[in-house]
Amino acid sequence: MNAFSPSRRSLLGGAAVAVVGSALPGPAGGARAAEGPAYRWRTVTIGGTGFVTGVLFHPAVPGLAYARTDIGGAYRWDDRAARWTPLTDHLGWDDWNLLGVEALAVDPAHPDRLYLALGTYAQPWAGNGAVLRSEDRGATWSRTDLTVKLGANEDGRGTGERLLVDPRDSDTLWLGTRHDGLLRSTDRGASWSPVGSFPAAPSATGQGVTLLVAAGRAVYAGWGDSDGTAPALYRTTDGTAWEAVPGQPAGTSAKVPVRAAYDRHSRELYVTYADAPGPNGQSDGSVHKLAVGTGTWTDVTPVRPDGASDTFGYGGVAVDARRPGTAVVSTNNRWAAVDTLYRTTDGGRTWTSLKDTAVLDVSETPYLTWGEERPKFGWWIQTVAVDPYDSRHVLYGTGATLYGTRDLRHWAPRIRGLEESSVRHLISPPTGRAHLLSGLGDVGVMYHDRLTASPSRGMATNPVFGTVTGLALAAARPSYVVRTGWGDHGNGALSRDGGRTWQPFAAQPALAKEAPGPVAVSADAGVLLWTFVHWDGTKYPAHRSADDGATWSEVPTFPRGATPVADPVDPALFHAYDTDTGTLYASTDGGRTFTARATGLPSGDGQFELVATPGRSGDLWLSTKDNGLHHSTDGGATFTRVAGCRAAYALGFGRPAPGAAHPALYLVGALTGPLTGVHRSDDGGRTWVRINDDAHQWGWTGETVTGDPRVYGRVYLATNGRGIQYGEPV
Repeated sequence: MNAFSPSRRSLLGGAAVAVVGSALPGPAGGARAAEGPAYRWRTVTIGGTGFVTGVLFHPAVPGLAYARTDIGGAYRWDDRAARWTPLTDHLGWDDWNLLGVEALAVDPAHPDRLYLALGTYAQPWAGNGAVLRSEDRGATWSRTDLTVKLGANEDGRGTGERLLVDPRDSDTLWLGTRHDGLLRSTDRGASWSPVGSFPAAPSATGQGVTLLVAAGRAVYAGWGDSDGTAPALYRTTDGTAWEAVPGQPAGTSAKVPVRAAYDRHSRELYVTYADAPGPNGQSDGSVHKLAVGTGTWTDVTPVRPDGASDTFGYGGVAVDARRPGTAVVSTNNRWAAVDTLYRTTDGGRTWTSLKDTAVLDVSETPYLTWGEERPKFGWWIQTVAVDPYDSRHVLYGTGATLYGTRDLRHWAPRIRGLEESSVRHLISPPTGRAHLLSGLGDVGVMYHDRLTASPSRGMATNPVFGTVTGLALAAARPSYVVRTGWGDHGNGALSRDGGRTWQPFAAQPALAKEAPGPVAVSADAGVLLWTFVHWDGTKYPAHRSADDGATWSEVPTFPRGATPVADPVDPALFHAYDTDTGTLYASTDGGRTFTARATGLPSGDGQFELVATPGRSGDLWLSTKDNGLHHSTDGGATFTRVAGCRAAYALGFGRPAPGAAHPALYLVGALTGPLTGVHRSDDGGRTWVRINDDAHQWGWTGETVTGDPRVYGRVYLATNGRGIQYGEPV
């Protein structure tokens, strides 16, 4: 019985190209779209910033490699250009859950074939997974939608690969799932069926199949739900019958098979193990090898965890295709002594730590120092790859980048073209050196003095943030910028030089450590408003400071959890939108008190966005998701829904078109049809043009968007996993 309903369609992937804006007409008498200019889309360079969960060299093509990420899609290595080409940017708004790549596979006998298993979350609220298959290395795709869920951004996302071309038959593929057992396709991924003969029983909460690897003509499958005594490794030699591998290791250190690699010269299968799937939560692990001809297992663990302060598991493993007995494995979750790669040249009898002699050069991506003097070798190392045509060319992925070496000593990020940031905030200042400031998940604030190079100052320090919750500048004093977020040494900071250097607030409310939320600053930089929202959604009272954060006082009348918005002209005027009640609140006394103005507006869960038009007092725009876009010109006393805009998720402003009176508007939303895209209006929202195309969609893009106040037509778009995209008219 076929458990899946395949749908086939050709989809474009690949590098950024110039595209033509599409006309999207509105209803009669309402907003309508006009033909627009061609746009070129590129990615703002930061340099990785996300978890590279898998790297795979093609065994038969020199210089061809692929990488997968947990939320940022898949990439192909362009050896001539020395950069990665994104392959899944065509996935649109409705397919946001497919930007996480659970596994990838290549066909050794057919170099142009590539397969991706997609699905970011396996939770009930997430969509089902899909398999993309390509005959031209990811330039175009056919797609099969699955009826099961995959989990590329869940625990165990660094294991694998869970997708494999059968070594006996290129038409047969295997796919390991988390909760639905093992699947097989006999038509190169067009349709899939459960493998009833696979012995391990799937569960609704487990890891399921953690890896698939070919060893000669046999296929081995790792099982992540063993208790340490039950089998964790299975195999088939004929593609039909499966059995537990005899003599396999047991115990806590061999509970979860993480990765496996086969040395065809010595006919030995290396398997890394841990007591948890990772990337977090591992405290024990081991490395074993199986002589597939004799069935003999050998424990070849380089170092076992020693004591409470040095706990870790093992993650990545790769063998040298040119040198028998040569392999590389990685530790994982080793926070005390820092993770390393171990390399053996004698089949695991002895190992050398490559970290001990490593020279790291992160000058191309300076944020990797994390505010310290020197970068660390890495963490969350669950993927390692050795070039089959160059024994000294080794790559390994971390939670933030991909490192590479050509001599086993000098290492540097090999991340050009691969951008995986989850972007929360964007500001394009009207003056100063930087055209863009960004607030990111996990890696804080970036000051982009160049869009084509990683920020030369790295991430903002003093203090260092993880995820940013607020970023704002004073409209009349744009050199004054404030930021809030999750940090170990403070949760708020200000800059007086446009974001180049920072100093922490002299004090912060007690709530800031556990629930830092958005922040706003008045037009003249005289008042800060800081709201507090816990990660579990609990909302707390906002606080106000009139002395650069030295002292704070509670604002009881501010709607809890709302995002404060400063008027760009009047320093005394602030606004906030209460999504629980659909009420617009305003303050006319510098944020001391707030009163309700417009009521009966759309309400509900999720993000509604209120923004103020630059240079205009009381001119507000409200994006309310499927309830459309609303506009107020009287400080929020009344709002009018913008005709012809069916859905609005984010709105930003840029330099006006030549001769135009209103700033250019940039909208992430939908006009009359179902398609969610990026649109521009040069006439205050009366007409719109779509400026992205079907090849450039980047999944979910509803967090924030802004234009450049100094360059007409340039727009910066936040994505959830593909960094910052920026478009310009050609």
